[in-house]
Amino acid sequence: MKSFSFPVILVLILSLSLTIEFVSADGIIIPDPVPGLEKHPDLAIKYHHVNITIIDQYAKTQVDQVFLNELNRELEGTYIFPLPEDASISRFSMYVDGEELAGKILEKDEANKIYENIVRQLKDPAILEYVGRDMFKARVYPIPARKDDVLGEKQISLTYEELVNCDSGVCRYVYPLDTERFSSRPLESVLVTVRLKSDKPIKAVYSPTHEISVKRIDDHNTEVSYEATDVLPEKDFVLYYTLSEKDFGLDLLTYKKDEGKGFFMLLVAPKYGQQTIISKDIVFVIDSSGSMSGEKISQAKDAMEFCVSNLNDGDRFNVVSFNSYVEKFSDEPVLANPENIKDALDFIGGIESNGGTNINEALLEALEMMNDDKNPNMIVFLTDGLPTVGVTEADRILSNVADANTHNTRIFVFGVGYDVNTHLLDQVSGINKGVSEYVEEREDIEVKVSAFYTKIQNPVLSDLGLDFSGITVEDMYPKELPDLFKGSQLTIFGRYSGSGGSLVELTGRVGGDEESSTYEVSFPQKDIENEFIPRLWAMRKIGYLLDEIRLNGEEKEVIDEIIELSIEYGIMTPYTSFLVDVDTYGGEPVRIEETRNLLYDALNSWAFKASTGEDAVQSAENMQK
Repeated sequence: MKSFSFPVILVLILSLSLTIEFVSADGIIIPDPVPGLEKHPDLAIKYHHVNITIIDQYAKTQVDQVFLNELNRELEGTYIFPLPEDASISRFSMYVDGEELAGKILEKDEANKIYENIVRQLKDPAILEYVGRDMFKARVYPIPARKDDVLGEKQISLTYEELVNCDSGVCRYVYPLDTERFSSRPLESVLVTVRLKSDKPIKAVYSPTHEISVKRIDDHNTEVSYEATDVLPEKDFVLYYTLSEKDFGLDLLTYKKDEGKGFFMLLVAPKYGQQTIISKDIVFVIDSSGSMSGEKISQAKDAMEFCVSNLNDGDRFNVVSFNSYVEKFSDEPVLANPENIKDALDFIGGIESNGGTNINEALLEALEMMNDDKNPNMIVFLTDGLPTVGVTEADRILSNVADANTHNTRIFVFGVGYDVNTHLLDQVSGINKGVSEYVEEREDIEVKVSAFYTKIQNPVLSDLGLDFSGITVEDMYPKELPDLFKGSQLTIFGRYSGSGGSLVELTGRVGGDEESSTYEVSFPQKDIENEFIPRLWAMRKIGYLLDEIRLNGEEKEVIDEIIELSIEYGIMTPYTSFLVDVDTYGGEPVRIEETRNLLYDALNSWAFKASTGEDAVQSAENMQK
């Protein structure tokens, strides 16, 4: 899911006169500047505890932190933290007098009004807002002052959910822990616990970053822990674990609590002929305009050299360099033999950066080289700027690309830096069955592009289709199934009606041949074990709707649906916020055990209604600014 670009976060950080380093960290409060205080106030972190549960790739991460205020005055601040891509906040809360106050979902403008009103009354709220792609923030007030020798404490907890990616039976979970190196003093305690549960036997468990303790309960359950005291963590917590592939094929998980529609999650990792690798036609397109000069062009060339050096036997390829003009290694794709690869590497080595950015001509030249409908056709397109030469209007470029793509070519886009036209590039990739990746200024282009190419290097099945017999399914995401690559896994969420056995047929192309596999599954009448599935389904649907807004502009009906899903399933969006509020109807604090019932009362009593289309547009424009 793509959303607002990284400069939104950059403006936030710079406005607080802080270094951009904070953006890459998780869970830090940035205090507002204090009038009369020359030095920007710092907060120490007392402890950082993380509790992670991973069940069949569904990961629920619970974070608990306490921040320390060393000043003799209350502070207000902004709590910011990034999230893994496609993760979603499901709970946000603060603590007052040792008791937890749970957050509620409100329409964003209403939440802001309530927050500002409470701040003026010197009460104790916090608000969590969607900032940008994979980033959230929370306004926190007050952060208690130091009294005598006792430091003021503010405790914050949050929970987010995501799916852990697994390739070829190897799964990787990352928790961004490196923020704590910015604490003004060592942490008293850092504790990370992980509970792994899987239908497939768990094999190796390993952390390359931390010394962990591993307790194996049985083949399907394992507990992992890391604990340290008086430390300043400097690395993210990374955990690898492997699963047995003995029965790797198709897994169906369901949730259905009544006579209505149920939810399902389908995981597919087929082995077609021991995953016979399909030869591909691929064109690498590299931006060599003047803005790519220096380290960027050097890293980009290294990335292209890696891709070309790792082509498979039977692949055909070409390399295109573009600035104001387009330069081609060859007039048409050539076979990936040692001689052609050597010549292509020499061509890449001679690329220099200068001139403007002719995105339209570069894409059209690459598409013109595609003339084989048997093998997968791919373009890997890397650029750091806006179209400045030739056709520069986004609509015309998209139209030209659509007309030229006559051989079902997938276009994978890499945008480098902060000046790229993300709206244009997302549409180029989205309309042409690819994906967009963005490389920040401080990231290594070579590492990111090389890692991505490794995933798409070996296509197994293209032009996928999925058919269910004996059961009615609907509202499935992703709407269009991506190609399968060696070791990859297809994850699908949807709704179903009825119950009973079903045959699931997965079809696709292996080279020029049609292939299919059929799996027997059962959709139960009632299944309440996998209660996380409805929320993950809603996350995917919201992601799809946000993509529709990003690609086609805002429509009131779409915004209304996003807000409705957000409130029903407790998912943060650009149009909703979490609010933590001490007040209730009788002036007593809302305690955690009362939240479930009071939440529904609050939803009815406060102005929980969608913005008008005009208000929503203005809200989005304000966020962008």
